[in-house]
Amino acid sequence: MRVAIIGTGKMGGAMARRLKSQGHELTLWNRTRERAEALGVGRVAETPAEAARDAEVVISMLTDADAVRTAYLGGEGAVKAAKGQVFVEMSTAGPDVSAEIVPKLNKAGAQFVEAPVIGSVPAVEAGSLIVLAAGSEAAIEQARPVLQALGEVRHVGELGSAAALKLVANSMLAGVTALAAELQSAGKGAGLDADDVFWAISRIAPVLSMRKAGLVEHRYEPVLFALRDAVKDLGLALEVYRRNASTTPLTQKTKELYERAAKSVGDLDMSAIASLYERQPADRS
Repeated sequence: MRVAIIGTGKMGGAMARRLKSQGHELTLWNRTRERAEALGVGRVAETPAEAARDAEVVISMLTDADAVRTAYLGGEGAVKAAKGQVFVEMSTAGPDVSAEIVPKLNKAGAQFVEAPVIGSVPAVEAGSLIVLAAGSEAAIEQARPVLQALGEVRHVGELGSAAALKLVANSMLAGVTALAAELQSAGKGAGLDADDVFWAISRIAPVLSMRKAGLVEHRYEPVLFALRDAVKDLGLALEVYRRNASTTPLTQKTKELYERAAKSVGDLDMSAIASLYERQPADRS
C-alpha cells in the first residue's frame, strides 16, 4: 500500500524500515527533515499535507499531543490533504487530541483509527508490536494490511478507548519498573546477590527482562523508552483517572519518583529510575 509516515523518530523510523521491508511504498515527513532522509526508505515530503496527499494509509507517530495537533491542524497539516485515506494516529498523546482532529477528517471524507502500540523498537523490527486499535471496523479493515505488518491488532472499542488503554498499560510498565528498582536496592541491602534478586522478580514480571542492564548494572543506554516520556505518560494517565474519579495513589507516587529522577537522568532509559537508589541504601524502616 501507499503509506505516509508523519514523525520519523525512533519508533516512526523503525516503523518506516519495517513497512519498507514488507513491500509498502513510503512517503515520510519529519520536523527535522534530515532524520527522515537518513532512513533511505522513501520520498521525503516538505509538509505533513504533502506526505498525506497520495497515501492510502497515513501513520502519525509523534512526541505528544501538541506535536499531533501541529502535524494535523497546522498551516500545512495533514488535514489539508484529507480525502479518502485512513489516518492512523499511533502516538501516546492521550484521548483528547483525537476528538479535535476527527471532525475535520470526517468532513473531508477521510477515516480515522486511534492505534497506540505496546512495544518498543525491537518489537517493531520483529513485527511483534501490540496495536491497540479504536474506531470503526471499516477504518481498521482499510488499514489492516499495514497494521498487521507491525504486529498483532486488537480492536478495543470506540475512539478514546485505545488511547486510554495505552495509558493504563504504560502506568503498569512504569510502576513495575519503579518497584523493581526499589527491590533491587532492598535485596542488595539484605545481602542478596543482585542477579539472584533480578532472576526472582523478572520471573514474576517478565517485562523486566529487557531492562536488566539498567536495573542491575546501572547502564541506562541504549534508550528504549526515555524516562522523561514515562513522566509525560503518567501525567496523561493521571488526568484520565482523575476525570473518572478513580483512586490511584500508587500511580501518583510512581509519577513523583520519575519526576525526581528526571531532574538528572530524564534523557536516559526509564530503567534509570534505579539511579534514585545508587547513592543511598533502601529504607529498612
